[in-house]
Amino acid sequence: MVLEDGTRVERSRGTPQGGVVSPVLANLFLHYAFDLWMARAHPELPWCRYADDGLVHCRTEQEAQAVKADLQIRLAECQLEMHPTKTKIVDCKDGQRTGKYPIWKFDFLGYTFRPRLVKNSRRNSMFWSFTPAVSATALKSMRQTIRELNFRQRTQSTLGDIACKLNPILRGWMEYYGRYCPSALYPLFRHVNRTLVAWAMRKYKRFGGHKTRAGLFLETISRKNPRLFAHWRKGTIGAFA
Repeated sequence: MVLEDGTRVERSRGTPQGGVVSPVLANLFLHYAFDLWMARAHPELPWCRYADDGLVHCRTEQEAQAVKADLQIRLAECQLEMHPTKTKIVDCKDGQRTGKYPIWKFDFLGYTFRPRLVKNSRRNSMFWSFTPAVSATALKSMRQTIRELNFRQRTQSTLGDIACKLNPILRGWMEYYGRYCPSALYPLFRHVNRTLVAWAMRKYKRFGGHKTRAGLFLETISRKNPRLFAHWRKGTIGAFA
């Protein structure tokens, strides 16, 4: 393996984290170590896997404990092990499953799965369901991305310039995380709007130190041109102040 400074490091085992070929080799290995084994050992259980993250759906806690023990043995045979803290048995609690279990939510691929009140459109009533929405960790990462873009300091840019650079990112997040419980993205949209307020306060002297005025200025623009930013098109044009 060649490091960034040109140093060569001999490797006799594994592949480097971040290497181009590492994900391919990992998926090939896990296809035989996990996927095919699950089909043979537990054909009755639905499961899914993305890279080294996976879920197995069991009918009872006892069945989950047994599968976990079997999987631990299987991975040890392949010189792998389950993550000691990330591997959990979770109760998918909803209106039908009312038992008490200490762990009732989990994160998977940027979503948090947990009990939520959802609406039955046919009956026009609310009920408890075990559903996904964007996770707090994913929201934190997205807000960090906005901060790193540092739009509030780019006073030489126009609002249209910022929209051109930010919209592809926003659309990607909205397409992925907005598929389930899109309202969970509203805190992110409010963060973007507040960042635009900070930009306006720096760009225009008349708004310096006047957050409310800058907010009203941007709110007026959002109502006149609601398609300027991707999240404005969804109706998220408030929370400027």
